Amino acid sequence: MTIQESNQIHDLASATTNYYQDFIDQLPGIGFGLLLIILGVLIGSSIGNFITRKISRRTQDPLMSRFLGKAIKFVIIVIAIILGLKAAGLGAIATGIFTAAGASALILGFAFKDIGENFISGVILAFNRPFDVNDTVEIGDNFGKVKALEFRYTKLKTFDGKDVYIPNSDVLRKPVTNYTEDGFFRWDFIIGIAYEDNIDAAKKVVMETLQMEPTVISDEFHENFVIEDELATSTVNLKVFFWVDTTDFRKMALITKGNVVRTVKEALEDNGFYMPADIQEIKLYGGETEFPVRLAKNIKEGD
Repeated sequence: MTIQESNQIHDLASATTNYYQDFIDQLPGIGFGLLLIILGVLIGSSIGNFITRKISRRTQDPLMSRFLGKAIKFVIIVIAIILGLKAAGLGAIATGIFTAAGASALILGFAFKDIGENFISGVILAFNRPFDVNDTVEIGDNFGKVKALEFRYTKLKTFDGKDVYIPNSDVLRKPVTNYTEDGFFRWDFIIGIAYEDNIDAAKKVVMETLQMEPTVISDEFHENFVIEDELATSTVNLKVFFWVDTTDFRKMALITKGNVVRTVKEALEDNGFYMPADIQEIKLYGGETEFPVRLAKNIKEGD
């Protein structure tokens, strides 16, 4: 072995020994840094959950409370990571990581424009939005109950059991129809009576029926009424408007509409009003002078 090779081996051994000694000297700082990060995660989770519960009780706003709880938890954990890296003697690394993260975020912001747009939209919706949890809404072609508002999407549960995740940017851009914000919704349906029936008397029967339905709402702001809608082929069509409670839009509002349609139909029949089916007019063209007609009874008998 040459003197040069011997010196290289000696330098390598010395460097290894020095690195090992430096690592041993930094172990207390590394351990303290890890402890700070672990405590930061635990404290951030606890404070985030506490803020979520506190705000939820005071404001009755689960979406806002969840958002603020997650945001505070995230900030505390980031601060704990920075302090932990500095305590471990890795302050330069921490600075480099966050500097690189900032530059990467700027570059990735252009590459993942939709992700950033949905995140910002989620922040906007958390503070100023047209719905709350369990509200029945229609967003574009999607209809259901709001179940969650996350940073990137809004989750709907449709009434046929589907889970729909709508990007928050779409929620901001598209019209949002809220069926349960104030708890009231107006149904309407059309019922036809015969031309020889008295229209005012029929409307009176309908209004009395609406007043007897316990789940139909009627006050100075929510007025039920009936109007003449159309002179159809064989009927005078009346359009019935009535208000219902939409707290449980999926079930109660639909049951109320079904009950009203049934009771109105039965009340009109009980009061002697006739609701004829559409009349079909048959015209004969050409040289035909007769049109053979057989009754259903005769057909069954083989005539």
